[in-house]
Amino acid sequence: MKQALNGLALVALLLAPAGMAEARKKKKDVDAGFVPGPPVSTHAASGVERVMGKDARTVMAYLGRPVLDVREDAARKLQFSNRECILDAFLYPPSPGKEPVVTFVTARVPDGRDAEKNSCIVALSRG
Repeated sequence: MKQALNGLALVALLLAPAGMAEARKKKKDVDAGFVPGPPVSTHAASGVERVMGKDARTVMAYLGRPVLDVREDAARKLQFSNRECILDAFLYPPSPGKEPVVTFVTARVPDGRDAEKNSCIVALSRG
């Protein structure tokens, strides 16, 4: 019985490469007409990723006109709002003489409770 099992194992080992070669050939035939598109990110840039590190002009192009624009020295606060949420984007220059960029954001619902930042930014971007 043991010899029969050893014989079957040997046959399986000998046939495995042939099966793998056939599978590779079939895959190659299927892939022949495939034209790759642009690389796909593991996650689409949305929410906080769309505003962090961006200048005021870029943020306003994405979220629209702010309801509040406060400047103090080199710092700036832009506030965006709709019925769903309020977002404050704080912009500071990365180094002296550079244009301020978003370094911090806060989000809240109209009654003052904290809101999830990504969802708020997405809601604001829809206009």
